Amino acid sequence: MAHWDFSWDFALRLGLALVVGSILGLNRWLHHKSAGMRTHALVSVGAATALMLNSQIPNYDAQAVSHVLQGLITGLGFLGAGVIIQEGTSQKIHGLTTAASIWSCALIGAAFGAGEFAVGFLSLGAILLALILGGPCERLARKLTGSKLGSEIPPEQ
Repeated sequence: MAHWDFSWDFALRLGLALVVGSILGLNRWLHHKSAGMRTHALVSVGAATALMLNSQIPNYDAQAVSHVLQGLITGLGFLGAGVIIQEGTSQKIHGLTTAASIWSCALIGAAFGAGEFAVGFLSLGAILLALILGGPCERLARKLTGSKLGSEIPPEQ
């Protein structure tokens, strides 16, 4: 077992994963979604931890990182499925955006865990833009086209 000395670099990686996970979770919580700050923060920190642990393995190689990322991507699909709900008779599906944000949050955490700070912050910005502007853009497109598609999207999303 490898011995870890305290590292400010590792503390920074975990801290950033915690912060960005919390920011994305706050957005979902403000929209009254099932997975909020704690869920997103835990997913992000967990992903960062997985990458950091992997980097501590002797004879570190890119293939090992690839396997960790594959496991994260697959495993988070199951967590995301837990927040997707289908209404009984109406066939409306809710929770897809939150599931996608959980999945994305894990990969942002992985970016910070790998020490790729620019990738993590750029991803955070892109995801926040999608979450904040996505609903208004969809409503505008629906209004301009007269489409009924996506009409089940409530105004607060």
